[in-house]
Amino acid sequence: MKAKLMRLLEVKSIVTITTTAVFCYLSVTGNVTSEQFMMVFTTVIAFYFGTQATKNHEIRE
Repeated sequence: MKAKLMRLLEVKSIVTITTTAVFCYLSVTGNVTSEQFMMVFTTVIAFYFGTQATKNHEIRE
């Protein structure tokens, strides 16, 4: 459990969470359209999970 919390404190995790929160806020307040939100959110999440998958793959080898 402690290891999972420590991984959340990595820079890319903080950036991903912050970006998600900001775009959620902008979407709710109407400053960003739903299409813009989905494009940015999908890109950020894909990058985050893509780097996580690569990292996990390298650890296994």
